[in-house]
Amino acid sequence: MEFAELAREQLPRLYGLARQLVGEDAEDLVQECLLKAYRSHDELRDRQAAPAWLTKIMVNCARDRFRSRGRRVRESPLPDVEDFSLYRVIAAEDPFPYSDSLHLDFLHRFGPEDVWAVLRGLPEIYRLPLVLVHMHDVSTKHAARLLSVPLGTLLARLHRGRKQFEKDLWAYARQHDLLREPAREGT
Repeated sequence: MEFAELAREQLPRLYGLARQLVGEDAEDLVQECLLKAYRSHDELRDRQAAPAWLTKIMVNCARDRFRSRGRRVRESPLPDVEDFSLYRVIAAEDPFPYSDSLHLDFLHRFGPEDVWAVLRGLPEIYRLPLVLVHMHDVSTKHAARLLSVPLGTLLARLHRGRKQFEKDLWAYARQHDLLREPAREGT
């Protein structure tokens, strides 16, 4: 199998994954991934395994980038994140008092760009597992292997990442004035 053909075939998927992992640096990450894949292309025996093989290379490239930048993980104190429940906050704050489906009305306020903005704000240690498991349907066991962490660690990061995402989603909604009832026609 020609590497150029494989790269062309997988490029849209790789670029989408890279955007989710590193945002604006996606093109650089894809280029780095493809370069590493090209160097070890002769090791790929089964064309059916190519998507998983390239995904692993991309995740490793992303992890290497995060490590080389020497970034510290932004973590919220455990009680601060663990005690937060978006469901309870929405019910208590009742931002849409005339709503019969309060939680759905809240979620419908967000466009894809809003969700991506919140997701990109998460520390990589949480964003990577969330993207792999919830957006690319990678099993938790496989995601743990891709990220080279024990399954328990991955599950903890997923839980904490979801909690942080909920908290940040609420803060984003407040900051961007998404909690106001839209003006009704005729009033």
